[in-house]
Order: sequence, then C-alpha cells, then structure tokens
Amino acid sequence: MSIAKGLVNWVDARLPVVDAFKKHMSEYYAPKNFNFWYYFGVFSLVVLVNQLLTGIWLTMFYSPTDAFASVEYIMRDVQFGWLIRYMHAVGASAFFAVVYLHMFRGLLYGSYKPPRELVWIFGMMIYLALMAEGFLGYVLPWGNMSYWGAQVIISLAEAIPFQVIPFVDAQQSAAIGEALTTWVRGDYLLSDATVNKFFALHVVAIPLVLVALVVLHILALHEVGSNNPDGVEIKQNKDENGIPKDGIPFHPYYTVKDLAGIVVFLMVFAVVVFFFPEGGGYFIERPNFEPANPLATPDHIAPVWYYGPYYAMLRATTFSFILDAKSWGLIVMGGAIAILFVVPWLDRHPVKSIRYKGMFSKVTLMLFAFVFIVLGYFGTQPDQVAFTIPFTSADVTYTHLAGLGTIYYFFYFLFVLPFGHRFEKSKPVPDRVTGGH
Repeated sequence: MSIAKGLVNWVDARLPVVDAFKKHMSEYYAPKNFNFWYYFGVFSLVVLVNQLLTGIWLTMFYSPTDAFASVEYIMRDVQFGWLIRYMHAVGASAFFAVVYLHMFRGLLYGSYKPPRELVWIFGMMIYLALMAEGFLGYVLPWGNMSYWGAQVIISLAEAIPFQVIPFVDAQQSAAIGEALTTWVRGDYLLSDATVNKFFALHVVAIPLVLVALVVLHILALHEVGSNNPDGVEIKQNKDENGIPKDGIPFHPYYTVKDLAGIVVFLMVFAVVVFFFPEGGGYFIERPNFEPANPLATPDHIAPVWYYGPYYAMLRATTFSFILDAKSWGLIVMGGAIAILFVVPWLDRHPVKSIRYKGMFSKVTLMLFAFVFIVLGYFGTQPDQVAFTIPFTSADVTYTHLAGLGTIYYFFYFLFVLPFGHRFEKSKPVPDRVTGGH
C-alpha cells in the first residue's frame, strides 16, 4: 500500500472525507439532462472564491481611517493592486449577474417547488446576505458616490413606519428612526466610524454568514436531489441497485462539463477586467474617483445596477395614505424582496417546468424578466421624460413607467403564480427525463 493511500485511510478513519466525497460528488446522482442554465450555480461558487481571495488581499492594504487614499495607494503603488481591485469590483457585479440568472433558472423550471422549498429559502437568504455585503463594500472606497449613496440608503431607516406598532405615535416613530439611523452610521454624521463599522461587517461578519448559507444551500440540495429541465423526480425511477435510471454521477461527468464552462466564464471575466473594468460607470461610478465630499452632491445619486430594480420601485412609490410616500416606498421595496421567500407557497401550478406549462405562464414569465431588467435600468437613471402621449401634452416619465413595472412585479407573484394555471392548458409531463436542450 502506497504512503498516499495509507495517509488517506488514516485520515478517513478519523474524518470521513472519502464518504463525504462519495455522497456529494462521485455517488451523487444528478439528472442527465442538465442544460446551459445549470452552469450559473457553479459560476456563483467561482465568483465567491474570487471575492474571498481578492478581498483578503485588499484587506492587507486598505485602511478604513484613510479609505479613499488607501484605495488610490492600492491602485497606483501596490504591485498588481489595480488588477486585484478590478477583479474584486467586477466580481461583485459578476456575482449578482450569475445569481440573478441562477434565480431565473429556478423560476423557469420550478426548482423551488416541493421537496426543494428549503433549498430556495437558503438561496434567498444568500441573496439577502449578498445584497448587504454589496452595499457595505459599495461604501468602503469612500468616493463621492459611496458617501452620498450611503447617505440616501442609511436615511431610509428614518422612514420605517414604527407608528404602526400599538402605542407608538408619529413623533415617537420619528425619534426611533432617527436613533436607528445614528446607530447604523455609528456617528451623528457619516464619518470614519461608519467606514470602520462597515469594514468589519464587510470583511468578517457577512462573509461568514454567506459561506455558512452556501454550505447549507448545497447540503439541502444534495439531500433532496437536483431538479431538472423537465421537472421530473429521478429518484422515483430507480434500477435494482437503487440508482436513478435518469441520473449520472456528478463526478466526473458534471465536474468535467463545469470545468469547460468555468474556462469560458473566466475568459469573459478577464476581458471585462482588462478592458471594461468600470463597466461604463455601472460597475464603478465615475463620481467614485473623487474623494467623499459632503459639500458636493453628484449630479445623480444612483445605486449600483444590481440594486436598480428595487430602487426604481422605491422611487416610483409617490402616493401618501396614512403613511408618507417615503415609508410606502420602503414597504414596497422591502415587500418586493420579502415576497421572493414565499414563492414556493405562492406557486399553485400543478406543473413544475416551463417546458410543459401553457402559453400564459411562458409569456408572463418572459414579461416578468423583461420588466425586471427595465426596472433595473430606470433605477440607475435620473427621472426624465420617456415619451409624450400622442395628441396630448402629457409626458410619461421613467418614474411613471417604473410604477407600472412595480405593479406588474407584484401582479406576477400574487396573481400569475397562484392562479395562472386556470387560464391555460398544460402539456403532459413525461415519466422520464428527456433531452437537455
């Protein structure tokens, strides 16, 4: 017996790494018809590793007490500092891009339906942690957009309607909101205390939570098994050895397939990092190349593109009823995120996969994706006239259109998912999986 094999046996007798590898890799049977959409889960793991490694490296040179200057030092004086910083900045956008596509695949194939509700819940918790991590990292360069973006977002704490709680009036609600805002900032104004607090949360607290949630997400997935483009449960059709007839071992088949996809993804990622690191102002905003200045407000304060849809909803909420418009906007924005957590119970369609649903489900899902992208664009742009209604002088602005998009967003979750199956005829679902195209 070789020394290497002996060492593996010695370790395995004390820590079952071989059994774990078999359970989660070589003897984990995944559906054999995975298609293009199933790459984005592994891409998100690749980007997570990139963010952790580049983040650790940046932490060695970043100083929260002299934030902007330390970022400039990394970019100009540290060897390959510009590359690591751009890899981290572009990685943040790449993370959200692959996660959004991963979530869209879940909506396409009903990957949140029983028995995978917990897999979806963990996924949404990852998404929530990622949004928090992204915002905290957005502030750390302490450029002018970082400063004013933080000013706007943190001030939303003052809009939380505490007066809906019994025995809390409007004046007390305002006092609670003001105290909460001060606590989040760590000071009465945005200052080094704010950057120090956000730095600690960004590099220690949230990453620990994020990694733990990713592990739980994968463990929950491997317990119930992966979904597939047909929405067929492969565990219900096994051979005499208890192996799913429509399954293949994840390793080596999907590990090799994923490696090919990872190579292509990294090539695209490298092109962006080397040639378009600022993303036309969407990845790194131009005002963030100027130091934070409380006396110079940027022409347009906008969030990074991946928060755009929710910011558009916040801005489009202009009505006041009992509560003011800012509070309603916060409720709408929070509700738009919270509603994602209950999707497994909102969807009452008897068919999982979009392949076998009727035309109504297909059209409404594609329209939902289009509306979400358009909302993201509106959220990054200053409000302006989109068009004038013919034969009138009435102008339709981005805010008006974002209001319509917000209505459709909630309409999809509260009407299409629960009741859409009543307006269409679905195709019969096969007993076995079909091709993966």
